[in-house]
Amino acid sequence: MKKIITSIAFATAATLSLPSMAGYKVIDVSNGGSISGKVNFTGKDAAPIVYKVAKDKATCGTEDRVIDYVDVKDGALRNVVVYLDKVKAGKKFDKIEAKIDQKGCAFMPFMSVMTNDTLFEATNSDPVLHNIHTYEIMGRAKKTVMNVSQPKQGATTKKKVKLKRGAGMKLECDAHDFMHGFVFVAKNPYYAVVAEDGTYTISGIPAGKYKVKAWHGTLGEKKGKAEVTAGGTTTVDFTFKGK
Repeated sequence: MKKIITSIAFATAATLSLPSMAGYKVIDVSNGGSISGKVNFTGKDAAPIVYKVAKDKATCGTEDRVIDYVDVKDGALRNVVVYLDKVKAGKKFDKIEAKIDQKGCAFMPFMSVMTNDTLFEATNSDPVLHNIHTYEIMGRAKKTVMNVSQPKQGATTKKKVKLKRGAGMKLECDAHDFMHGFVFVAKNPYYAVVAEDGTYTISGIPAGKYKVKAWHGTLGEKKGKAEVTAGGTTTVDFTFKGK
């Protein structure tokens, strides 16, 4: 049976309440509004990519590794994070540290969320060498954030991650070309991982005008705008297109 990686999850090593973070100010948000919508996909859905497992088969398995980077179901695109860009003040911002496990020669979870300027932790749970290599995704460009060899089982690497331009990171293992993953890096508390049907809701937003973005690790970003009223709900939908 082929292994298909499509899940999305929060990797939370620790969740703490922060009074402020990197220019973001916590204020009392009374009668905040919300933004809801759906992330859709049109056009041709790219087929999953099939990787040959050519080494360390006792640990990694003998079957092909199949990764569905563009996970579409009933016209909804999954593994997407919708967020408000460049928000300076709002509700409480909780700190989320990423905790990634390299197990069975796969990144667990495949997709996770952490907050900017906090710890990223990667553990090698396999009895083979892994190399954790993370990249800041900046449009079509990538910039290395971490590149560390983990030759021993149980080895753990920790690094504070502070992205300046990108909204997320790509995870790779230089020792195994079939290991891939993604991390969304939140710079304010106003984000939401889309549900299985592509829907999302971001709540507790102070009244005002906002830039709304939908981030996908492979397909990039889509942009939108919203005007939020006190206690009101605004709808912003996004559509990603296949080739």
